[in-house]
Amino acid sequence: MTVAKPRLPAEWEPQSAVMLTWPHADTDWAPLLTEAEAVYLEIACHVIQYQKLIIACHDRGHLNRIKVLLNEANIAPDRLLLAIAPGNDTWARDHGPLTVITEQAPLLLDFRFNGWGGKYAAELDDQITRRLASAGCFGDVPLQPVELTLEGGAVETDGQGTLLATEGSVITYSRNPGLAKQEIEKRLRELLGIEHFLWLKHGHLRGDDTDGHIDTLARFCDAETIAYVTCLPEDEDFAQIEAMDRELAALRTADGRPYRLVPLPPLQPQYNEDGRRLPATYANFLIINGAVLLPIYNDPADGEAIRILGACFPGREIIPIDCRTLIRQNGSLHCITMQIPAQVEI
Repeated sequence: MTVAKPRLPAEWEPQSAVMLTWPHADTDWAPLLTEAEAVYLEIACHVIQYQKLIIACHDRGHLNRIKVLLNEANIAPDRLLLAIAPGNDTWARDHGPLTVITEQAPLLLDFRFNGWGGKYAAELDDQITRRLASAGCFGDVPLQPVELTLEGGAVETDGQGTLLATEGSVITYSRNPGLAKQEIEKRLRELLGIEHFLWLKHGHLRGDDTDGHIDTLARFCDAETIAYVTCLPEDEDFAQIEAMDRELAALRTADGRPYRLVPLPPLQPQYNEDGRRLPATYANFLIINGAVLLPIYNDPADGEAIRILGACFPGREIIPIDCRTLIRQNGSLHCITMQIPAQVEI
């Protein structure tokens, strides 16, 4: 008897909720906590118009504070699921679950998270998904622990068995010591139903500490379209991004056709007060049921990015979110969110 493979849905498929891990004073957000919470609250207000919201809270006092903020923003409590799940940080894309659809039902996969190869403490983050599941935030959908380190921001899929990723953020000794590329592919076939692997060797933004997560670089907009970042020739990232551009042009779909490639406009370099480069990227957008939340950075190219993404997602509202605060902690909008497919009834 043939056993049906699991399937990792595309982000544009129907969703039941979006997950956030709310910032708190014991994280690196502490010096800019008020600004960070304002961004989270704006994202929450938009998401809740389309679907439910799951929020991981650090402790009881934190949960109560978030309730007050959400109530002041007139967010309906019946569309919220708040639970205590202490965390080291707030990058839900990377410590949240990856949901696959099996022949019988959805299944939440809880991959290991080790702070992007041991760069940061992550012991609490690695337990957040399990704590949320125990609190009933994912309904009665089963949760399967996976002894493989993989971050959600490292993988893009078309929902039809194709994976787009950079080798540098998946096939690394610091994440999965002793596992070669072939073994990791074997595990991703078994766990995610991947049959067609599109690996990039190039692509990295200065200021990004994920080793080149694909969600900062190139994103599926549909099964035949990839939107990707670009750089000005004088930008210090230009050589890496130009090499990635050539790799993208060489990629083929599972049936052998080239992808429609959509360049996103180049951003002016952004720096913090100490002169450190920040990883601003338009590719870090979040697709939800009726909209796309697009990170913007008070850059002259913001309007062009809105126009381009609007053409890529006809029928969805493009909602710009100022993410200059988020990139000060080396991530952006997609990095702090994780969508939950509609098959997970909440």
